[in-house]
Amino acid sequence: MSEVKKVKKSFFQKFLDFVEKIGNKLPNPLTLFVILSFVIVILSYFLNKMGISVSYDVTNRTEAGIVETLKKDAAIISLMNSEGVRYIFSSMVENFKNYPPLGTTLISMLGVGLAEGAGLVDVVLRKSVSSTPKRYITMMLVFLGVMSNVASDVGYVVLIPLGGVIFLNLKRHPLAGIAAVFAGVSGGFSANLLVGTVDPLLGGISTQAANILQPGYNVAPTANWYFMIVSTVVITLAGTYITEKIIEPRLGKYKGEKEVSMEEITTDQNRGLKAAGISLLVYLGIMLFLTVPSNAILRNPETGSLMVRSAFLDGLVPIIALAFFIPGLAYGIVAKTIKNDDDAVKYVTKAMSTMGSLLALIFVSAQFVAYFSKTNLGIVLAVKGADFLEGMGIKGIPLLIGFILVSAFINLFMGSASAKWAIMAPVFVPMFMRLGYSPELTQLAYRIGDSTTNIITPLMTYFAIIIAFAKQYDEDIKLGTLISMMLPYSILFLIGWTLLMIVWLTLGLPIGPGAPIYI
Repeated sequence: MSEVKKVKKSFFQKFLDFVEKIGNKLPNPLTLFVILSFVIVILSYFLNKMGISVSYDVTNRTEAGIVETLKKDAAIISLMNSEGVRYIFSSMVENFKNYPPLGTTLISMLGVGLAEGAGLVDVVLRKSVSSTPKRYITMMLVFLGVMSNVASDVGYVVLIPLGGVIFLNLKRHPLAGIAAVFAGVSGGFSANLLVGTVDPLLGGISTQAANILQPGYNVAPTANWYFMIVSTVVITLAGTYITEKIIEPRLGKYKGEKEVSMEEITTDQNRGLKAAGISLLVYLGIMLFLTVPSNAILRNPETGSLMVRSAFLDGLVPIIALAFFIPGLAYGIVAKTIKNDDDAVKYVTKAMSTMGSLLALIFVSAQFVAYFSKTNLGIVLAVKGADFLEGMGIKGIPLLIGFILVSAFINLFMGSASAKWAIMAPVFVPMFMRLGYSPELTQLAYRIGDSTTNIITPLMTYFAIIIAFAKQYDEDIKLGTLISMMLPYSILFLIGWTLLMIVWLTLGLPIGPGAPIYI
């Protein structure tokens, strides 16, 4: 009888098995987009034959700030006729070339790639931890985990194993250190004090989706910035509380024999850090000169605005890239990790070479989004979906909470944030616009759901690596063990982050520079 109890799986374990089974059956995101593109082409033929069409109102803001409401009609356009086939072949290159996430992502990686390759990112993380008082070490690790997403995925490979080492050196359970950093890096992936590489990527996808209903609408990389700054504080405090009050007591005292020591920061690395800091201050001084004065070069020359149709806002991606590139170059030269121009080129080239899979994904997702727009499927789904939700009486905060939960659930089965958003945005962004909510708000709600379940899905790209890190301290750790350890973070992050959004909506605060809640 006791043997039966040992092998009997709990409901949670069965749920995890279900997630793993379903997720493993999903095709690669690239393959999924190819399939979805074919589905749209076929759907467009049948829906066109059925004569599906909608009428809708479009809100347009003129240059003078006057709001106009225009009546428009849209019918499904078939891509399975001679004109449609011509469009598919003739637009393929343009769809890829003009896809907003393409340029923004590549440019961002030029700066981040050099800073990471030269060793600046790694040293900054280690320096931050080593100079933090012991009582605040958990908070610092969670905070650095959140902040590390500004450099894409560097937190997974640099900071998470460092968390285990630091906790072990402090005679604390190393798995708690890994859990704390993992929660910050992955669970708080969308939060940050800075605008990172994920912001222009998602903003570009949201822009494409918004243009389905309102051509010319632009979602800036800073669209969720204000909200994400406050989110950083919330995630840091929540992650610290869970680690120290729930995870560490549950794990107990570490009884393993593993001993490690942190690598000391060398004299050259310290000099490199000083040079990077000075170069960053000089760069920031130049940017202040170009933005702060009322007649500054990067302001809108006609209105003087910094955040509306200005060169600063349009050039935010290269500005961010240079904020990494310049300190990275200064660090590399002084720390002797960059001895000549060949070394700098090598680091940049290496960073760009890692983008191959993303470029392939962007190519097929660009076709999917273009077909979605061309066929008017996006408009029809948006109008029909919005009408359905209005008829059901679901709106406001309950609607947004429902969308967060849907995003969180889908994230259990599909890891890539940009790939999911490229599928969901063309449907939900126009739908929510029809209900009066801005694309920026829809993107924000998606990011909450997408981030919070990263740490409990076995299908997350780095999940296997995290288990490998944990096995250094506990050879018996398995998938279910890690997920059960991370589940409290996921639940509390989801609740805390959603409550923050509700407070934000209630107060009617802007969620980013020039980013409203309603349209």
